[in-house]
Amino acid sequence: MNFASDNSESKLTLTYSGRRKLLLVLFLLLAVALVGRALKLQVIEKDFLQRQADIRHMRVVPVSAHRGKILDRNGDAVAISTPVQSAWINPGEFEASVGQKKVLSKLLSISDSKIARLASDRSKSFAYLKRRIDPALAERVAALELPGLYFQTEYRRYYPAGEVAAQLVGFTDIDDVGQEGLELAYEEWLDGDDGRKRIVRDGKRRIIEDVELIQSAEAGKDLVLSIDLDMQYLAYRELKAAVKMHNAKSGSLVLLNVQTGEVLAMVSQPSFNPNSSSKSGSRRNRAVTDVSEPGSTVKPFAVACGLENGVISENSAVNTSPGHYYIGRHRISDHGKPGLLSVSRILEKSSNVGVSKIALKLEPSQLWACYDHLGFGRASAAGFPGEASGRLPDYSRWHKIEQATMSYGYGLSVSTLQLARAYAVLANGGTIPEVTFLKRSEQVAGEQIFSRSTTQPLQLMLEKVVGDEGTAPLARVNGYRVAGKTGTVKKAGAGGYSDDRYQTLFAGFAPVSNPQLAMAVMIDDPAGEKYYGGTVAAPVFSKVMAGVLRLSGSKPDLASDMFQVGIRQRRAL
Repeated sequence: MNFASDNSESKLTLTYSGRRKLLLVLFLLLAVALVGRALKLQVIEKDFLQRQADIRHMRVVPVSAHRGKILDRNGDAVAISTPVQSAWINPGEFEASVGQKKVLSKLLSISDSKIARLASDRSKSFAYLKRRIDPALAERVAALELPGLYFQTEYRRYYPAGEVAAQLVGFTDIDDVGQEGLELAYEEWLDGDDGRKRIVRDGKRRIIEDVELIQSAEAGKDLVLSIDLDMQYLAYRELKAAVKMHNAKSGSLVLLNVQTGEVLAMVSQPSFNPNSSSKSGSRRNRAVTDVSEPGSTVKPFAVACGLENGVISENSAVNTSPGHYYIGRHRISDHGKPGLLSVSRILEKSSNVGVSKIALKLEPSQLWACYDHLGFGRASAAGFPGEASGRLPDYSRWHKIEQATMSYGYGLSVSTLQLARAYAVLANGGTIPEVTFLKRSEQVAGEQIFSRSTTQPLQLMLEKVVGDEGTAPLARVNGYRVAGKTGTVKKAGAGGYSDDRYQTLFAGFAPVSNPQLAMAVMIDDPAGEKYYGGTVAAPVFSKVMAGVLRLSGSKPDLASDMFQVGIRQRRAL
């Protein structure tokens, strides 16, 4: 018998059986370990692990709130916010080949070096590549599918009227915060409050789930302006054309509702495009921020002050012969030798001699008080950023010559807005309106500056200024009775007043039978032979007022073919 062979075979069998049992034990132990691990993870350490997962993948992110709209008085959009995308990268995750970086650079209009610089800063987890890009462009960039490149929704301000209302409305910065104009003045009103939500991101930081809205975004409140965009377009067009025609340095125009004080149009030249990223051009709202000596446009107020204080009547006459006189060594003169002039003819012929003699009948404090109550030397309190106060020296520092020159607009300075508001006083019966850039449903009572017994005859006197013998026949509006006054001011420089540089003005109101609208036009430094207020600024007034009267639905109060007859009849009164 071969016992050695049997014993070897038995050992082999035992070895195989032992190995199988060992493996089974090992598998059993592994299964127990896995079950134990799962039990630990799913039960014992569940809360801890959930928190760790949330830390890595769950985030609280802002929900952008759009800025309130700015609307004109008729509900047309002046400024609106549109959703856009901002492209950003996580430098630690961002990957792109040389070719992809070139494509990205071209799409976003940024340099290769900028992309490289942002991507190399691994200490940061967030860096903007380009903010506020159009959704269509964002889709093209997203199609590159670059790791570490992400987008977030923001809002960009858009101005449908463009440069027509740019200096008035202003603009916002890249964070949609008001920087100029009414955007800045009403920042708190227009600005929205961002919300917050909890989201889950995947490993590539893509949002895969909105978990919870923590706080809803609250949009900014809409702002309804007093501006009428149709009137604004009209005023902008005519002022721009005049500044270009006369090769002037700048210009401004303000149109007011004389009853409510609402600013219906306010334009300045030159302007800028608020939709352009560069914002190149003039951002200054010259109608509010720039001041100048008003020249002869203040003569009606010196006359009104004389009437109000009883030093003259509407039937008074002043001897202006021989067309000049002296106060000390200072000469005050007129064009020509008008002779004996009625108060009305003093305004019609724009006599410096006549109006200064009226002013000198007043106490300095009386003339100063009239100008002060009209708002000269004080901001209008309308709330426009950077509004100028102008200049009105205290009467205690006046000499006789200052009192005289104040009556025809030298020695003080006003803005175009202040001048328009002052003419609204003459138009509405003597009350100074509270100026506003917001739509107003009812009239706000203002201070009574002059009595109606003063303003009513002045309205007729100023109507004659646009007649054939006045200084502003070019200010006429076909079919409507118009009143106003010209101004031509020599510009002051380091060496005194220039003999060849001027500011030209016209201010007035219409229709005279029931005044509703007041307007002031100022054009700075026109070049060429035409530089008088009656030939440069008055035609702008005429064209704008003609369109505005039609837009406002004002009924004509003078037949066009009877204009001259009507003027002659009113002169006879």
